[in-house]
Amino acid sequence: MAFQFSTYPPAPEYQQRVAYFSMEFALDQALKTYSGGLGFLAGSHMRSAYDLRQNVIGIGILWSFGYYDQGRNEDQTLRVDYVQKHYSFLEDTGVTFPITIHDTPVQVRAWFLNPETFGTAPMLLLSTDIPENDYLSRTISHHLYDADTAARIAQSILLGVGGAEALDRLNLTPDLYHLNEGHGLPLGFWLLDKHGRDPEEVKKRLVFTTHTPELAGNEEHPVALLNKMSFFGDIPAKEATAAVLSDNGSLNYTLTALRLSKQANAVSQVHGRVANEMWGENPGICPIIAITNSQNGRYWRDPALADALQDGDDEAWTARKRQMKEDLFRVVADQTGTLLDPDALTLVWARRFASYKRADLILHDLDRFRDLVQNDDRPVQVIWAGKPYPKDYGAINLFNDIIRETRSLRRCAILTGYELHLSRLLKCGSDIWLNTPRYPREASGTSGMTAAMNGSVSVSIPDGWIPEFARDGENCFLIPIADLSLPDREKDRIEADNLLTILEQQVAPLYYDQPGQFLRIRQQAQRDVEPQFESGRMAQEYYQRLYGA
Repeated sequence: MAFQFSTYPPAPEYQQRVAYFSMEFALDQALKTYSGGLGFLAGSHMRSAYDLRQNVIGIGILWSFGYYDQGRNEDQTLRVDYVQKHYSFLEDTGVTFPITIHDTPVQVRAWFLNPETFGTAPMLLLSTDIPENDYLSRTISHHLYDADTAARIAQSILLGVGGAEALDRLNLTPDLYHLNEGHGLPLGFWLLDKHGRDPEEVKKRLVFTTHTPELAGNEEHPVALLNKMSFFGDIPAKEATAAVLSDNGSLNYTLTALRLSKQANAVSQVHGRVANEMWGENPGICPIIAITNSQNGRYWRDPALADALQDGDDEAWTARKRQMKEDLFRVVADQTGTLLDPDALTLVWARRFASYKRADLILHDLDRFRDLVQNDDRPVQVIWAGKPYPKDYGAINLFNDIIRETRSLRRCAILTGYELHLSRLLKCGSDIWLNTPRYPREASGTSGMTAAMNGSVSVSIPDGWIPEFARDGENCFLIPIADLSLPDREKDRIEADNLLTILEQQVAPLYYDQPGQFLRIRQQAQRDVEPQFESGRMAQEYYQRLYGA
């Protein structure tokens, strides 16, 4: 039977067809096409596009081995495993076509995810891991964020050019193309070639979301290497770089996307200011507005907890929260052999492991930390989880150091396998959600949103989305930041002291001595996080402020 593209009738206000390109999507635990926050954000966007009946189609890559599977060595330290994935629920579109990578034709096959499968916008997922290709070409879609530079460039070509070609071949050419981060940048040069090599024609059709508030995190490669890899398609490198005002020998993906787009957005109000400071002096860039990231309530909120809040039933709310802690603690016990108490104050730090996120900030003063978790009168339990990039040996060492530092502490646990299912358990089962990035390096950060949807209170540096949400002592607790002019080591010392002081003098006493007040803070966070930080708002803003600009 021939493939039939199926979707829902779009709502009248969302007739404009948009193709949303992202290197990763966290759509369901069963589909390993994501690594962390960028994928969680893209997944929530696709769910809200479905909820609102927006005329959106997601374009991604079908990663044969996913990101990686996080296992353990015999001493409990992190082990990186790769297991090939197979998915019975994806439909083969029957469309296989060539794209050019390194002056060589590479065959691409497009797979379809029906919107009814997981309640998302329809998705096209691309693969080169097919019999028509040689082994090297097949590996392009093996590993999300491959460490090899040439492979990463090839993956960008696959996403940008392969996605655009797949849409045309399936007669799904959109009105507008939306790049979520710069990974799919070759799309811009594909559009440039398609539309008479006129940058103004590209700008009519392209918008861009930037997520990275530091120059080093914005991908950049020598033009000569990109040209060798066929990054510019049929456009000569000199002509391609002239079109985007690049003449310094290297091409910055973010800056180039800003020059090819009609409009771009940063992902929080703080990030909007930072992004305009970073890029605003460069000629030829488009306007950068702020549309704060958000998460899909339908997927993330616990229905029973939400109902208890709506009904004003504090007894049912408290009982449900305790049950969710017990659900999490069974996983902790299974993984680590650590038995935690559902009546004890439980802190969670869980997100992508990266040095600037400072998973170990709470451990800066080990004596104070030990006093906190060994206090039998007001016990505090701490859980960590998160996946480092598999070649980020500093982050891997940090993960393993936390295991070693806390191994003897019976109220601490470090979990592996931080994906959608575990993320949900941690957000539902925590009392406190720790967020300790080095200001202002967290563009948005959305894990605290889904934690708040489930009655977990953020103790946070005021970075990313937090300043738009926070009322200190009412729906969260803010960690005062140090003078930005200080060296990082001194800032870490000051902010670690501030964090521990808040936990010792505010959070633990409130939890144990004034449980009614702590409950009010929990519930206020739960009320305040929606609808402002529910992704229906974000998806609507995209149409109104980004696509319609």
